[in-house]
Amino acid sequence: MCAVAVLLVAWYAGTRFPAAAPAPAAGTVRLGPEPGEDVAGYLARVPADLPPNGTPALALVQLAAQLPVTDAAALTAGGAPVTAVLRAPLPRVQTALRFEPLETALPPEQALVNALQRARDGAAADAARLAGRPGDVAAAETGLLADPACPCVLALVVRADRAGLTALAARPEVRAVQAAPPDATARELALAPLLPEQAGRADPPPDDGVIPR
Repeated sequence: MCAVAVLLVAWYAGTRFPAAAPAPAAGTVRLGPEPGEDVAGYLARVPADLPPNGTPALALVQLAAQLPVTDAAALTAGGAPVTAVLRAPLPRVQTALRFEPLETALPPEQALVNALQRARDGAAADAARLAGRPGDVAAAETGLLADPACPCVLALVVRADRAGLTALAARPEVRAVQAAPPDATARELALAPLLPEQAGRADPPPDDGVIPR
């Protein structure tokens, strides 16, 4: 009898207070080309990912050339900016991609300025803990990311509907817009933006340049 009572209590608790749905797995929705993918093929396939009319979705806006925060903020007029992908530009030197969430309560330009400052702090921390070439690269990144005029914005994640994303894709500053499924969350995104210097294939850029001091 006691066992039956325990089972009834457990059943009631399970129906009265259902278990929370598990959080979506992080990094399960890739936005950006696959490693080594043909760039022309990637650019040809991404328009098919746009959401249905009237349905907003997160999308990776990949730039033809890196932009300073003021110019990048102007691209967010047709949607809500969610994440900035920042990279210090150093010719023929591989620098880190820094993914910074954007404060939605702030104007886009101020949110990008704050993101740039956090990226600079991350680079400074890397410079303090790394030795050799990686430390020198991080130190150079720190100096570049400290300048608000630096063309350090590589890509943006925005939320917009099909019309807004189509308008973004038509901008001359934009190279590609790839949308996630409409129900995808920012946590689920794995961002691998196309780099401006990747013309033929999405291969790693060269890393044989001189690091400025």
